[in-house]
Amino acid sequence: MPNVRTPDADIYYTDSGGEGPVLLLGHGFFMDSSMFAPQIDALAGNVRVVAWDSRRHGRTTDHGAAFTYWDLARDSLAVLDDLEIETAIVGGMSQGGYTALRTALLAPERVQALLLLDTEASACTDGEKAGYKAMFDQWCSDAPIEPLVEALAPQLIGGDSRESWAPWIEKWTTSDRRAIRPAAECLIERDDVVDRLSAIEVPALIIRGEHDMSAPAVKAKQLYDHLPLAVPVLTIPGAGHAANWTHPQPVNETIAAFVTMVETGWL
Repeated sequence: MPNVRTPDADIYYTDSGGEGPVLLLGHGFFMDSSMFAPQIDALAGNVRVVAWDSRRHGRTTDHGAAFTYWDLARDSLAVLDDLEIETAIVGGMSQGGYTALRTALLAPERVQALLLLDTEASACTDGEKAGYKAMFDQWCSDAPIEPLVEALAPQLIGGDSRESWAPWIEKWTTSDRRAIRPAAECLIERDDVVDRLSAIEVPALIIRGEHDMSAPAVKAKQLYDHLPLAVPVLTIPGAGHAANWTHPQPVNETIAAFVTMVETGWL
């Protein structure tokens, strides 16, 4: 699969191909582009799905410089440039949503619509920063990783199926656990873009899991209230933070309908 080289990173991405509308997807923290396999499988043929790996995740490599979600937004645009795609529906899950929002603010002419999965627009509170720092200090230490990943899976993915957690637990336990530190700093120190959302004048679909505590309902409502062309929030019953992974059918059906409405001008 292709990589696109920028001054700061070599960005890995996959492309389902085809002539359909383009959906560019960014994954959540500790995940990679393979988390969108259920969407690629369901939408391929009607939607051209391009999914990419963020810095310090998956198969993307970088040159060690600190980065922000604005830098990742530029990375996503570099992927579109490499594919010679002028405009796309830009989406993401959790931190991928942070990036998608900044992509729309950075290059509004490139974004047809937004797909926001279990995400938010605000910065970390002081309490959240302290909690994240404690967790990442443990993660990047020599402490046994097994208890950490066992606690992380239900929180980060959701649901109660060990089958759905297993691929990620395997990746977490076999990866270079210290490599995540620059991405952690990016997450913890992200800026607040809530007051800028009114400038994003494209249709926006917001989907969240019913039991998602990382991006709770109040955060989804905040997105809906501030994005001028957002459609009503879809809550997936029984799902947690990675609703697109654990409950793909209702997510895929909604995405397909949304893409059709964007393409036909119904939104």
